Amino acid sequence: MAQSSWALFLLLALFSSSLLVCSSNGERVFLYPQSQKVSSIVSQRYRTAYHFQPPKNWINDPNGPMYYNGIYHEFYQYNPNGSVWGNIVWGHSVSTDLINWIPLETAIERDTPSDINGCWTGSATILPGNRLVIIYTGADPEKRQVQNIVVPKNLSDPYLREWTKAVNNPVIQPVGPGLNSGQFRDPTTGWIGPDGLWRIAVGAELNGDSAALLYKSKDFLNWTRVDHPLYSSNSSSMWECPDFFAVLPGNSGGLDLSTAIPNGAKHVLKMSLDSCDKYMIGVYDLKSDTFIPDTVLDDRRLWSRIDYGNFYASKSFFDSKKGRRIIWGWTNETDSSSDDVAKGWAGIHAIPRTIWLDIHGKQLLQWPVEEVESLRGNEINHQGLELKKGGLFEIKGADSFQADVEIDFELTSIDKADPFDPSWLLDVEKHCREAGASVNGGIGPFGLVVLASDNMEEHTAVHFRVYKSEQKYMILMCSDLRSSSLRAGLYTPAYGGFFEYDLEKEKKISLRTLIDRSAVESFGGGGRVCIMARVYPVAVVDGVAHMYAFNNGSTTVRVPQLRAWSMRRAQVNVKGMV
Repeated sequence: MAQSSWALFLLLALFSSSLLVCSSNGERVFLYPQSQKVSSIVSQRYRTAYHFQPPKNWINDPNGPMYYNGIYHEFYQYNPNGSVWGNIVWGHSVSTDLINWIPLETAIERDTPSDINGCWTGSATILPGNRLVIIYTGADPEKRQVQNIVVPKNLSDPYLREWTKAVNNPVIQPVGPGLNSGQFRDPTTGWIGPDGLWRIAVGAELNGDSAALLYKSKDFLNWTRVDHPLYSSNSSSMWECPDFFAVLPGNSGGLDLSTAIPNGAKHVLKMSLDSCDKYMIGVYDLKSDTFIPDTVLDDRRLWSRIDYGNFYASKSFFDSKKGRRIIWGWTNETDSSSDDVAKGWAGIHAIPRTIWLDIHGKQLLQWPVEEVESLRGNEINHQGLELKKGGLFEIKGADSFQADVEIDFELTSIDKADPFDPSWLLDVEKHCREAGASVNGGIGPFGLVVLASDNMEEHTAVHFRVYKSEQKYMILMCSDLRSSSLRAGLYTPAYGGFFEYDLEKEKKISLRTLIDRSAVESFGGGGRVCIMARVYPVAVVDGVAHMYAFNNGSTTVRVPQLRAWSMRRAQVNVKGMV
């Protein structure tokens, strides 16, 4: 096996890293080495090749995803007039495979009093008789947030290009004691209760607390607020983009909320706050019509996350075609707004993921939908590799800018695992900064380096460390962007998350990373921790980059299987496709 000196890697990594300092007012300031002239960020090479994004302009939350009459629909928050947030309407694209997308006309415009100041996030529900309805938040002339209904104008059109607004919009208004009319948005997909009535939840601020307010309806047009929320918490003041769905422990299949939920099912309440998507697992008590979490943690920093990186405002749906639940999330740019204006576009969606509950009923697992594998080209396959301390193995033969990489790491020993400190859970990113890829540990760091320049001045490291607590092993997964680019003014954190792992039972830790020019999307431990990241290496514009498997821990790590594929470009919202 070819190995390079880790000392060279460490030296170059330290040389190229940005220096983080704090000004007197506490703001973060990054100082970057100016060792070379940096090319302009205004380059088509940073546009992704197979992630969802419109041809131009601003995109944020995914809205109303669904599978209907053989077609997948993806709606999204869209600014038709520019590449910064504002003038929000619903963009619309359709697909037969979740990967290749046809762009359509805007679905919902700001043209009535109940949405004149914005057509914001919402959800789709398929009613009995295959009837379809979308409920979404609008901002009215007083900037109140209200809920509106639209239905397809022509069901014979397979693409559902045109939509008709209900005459009684807004169907839900922010009325009631303690309700903040400016923090009342993002209705969920509907579900049927034991009384035969439809229900939805709406994110809200209620008496200064965050809440998922509960509403009931017989016909999905006329709604009554229930006298208690589905769930509320005093740990924050507002939840955006709530999602509520059922899952079966250990079953990767999805559940349709419009049908009876089987015994033994759990429910998930997901919410968006603190610039990330968090969730609770519990039971939906039919008698009290409330969600009861299995565990309540007062400190929301300890709540489970859908993704530990750049991933927000996710929305899930039941895919009746394949009997699975799929979740989408928005990932924003991490350059400056002026950069986005110059580029003419901002924002992408993560690869759609299948989402399910682990066999223990404690953690959600996620994996890229199988359709993305249709883009795989030539395969690179290595078996039986061994990475000793300082080991660096270059992965050659795959497109380093557009790749799908799967690696299994096998530990030769678990005796040298460093002790776990529970306080790290309160700020995992801080720990990833302190325990970076160049910092030696007992077991790890080991993982993958992607989008690396010739001299390693630029690189993104996705890696693991193994820790031993009193009762279990804890795996740290980091996606470290601090040396991802020589450009100044970028947000380059070291993302990270922990997951429990039974190393006595299975000694292999898997890593899958999708590389798509300015997107690095990673799935660790079979989808226990997911980290979406955005990077802007000069190497992407220059057209030269490398990939490596590495180990900088004291314990030797085996790689029984390493596979990498070049990824073809998908047809994503290409003009003239219709």
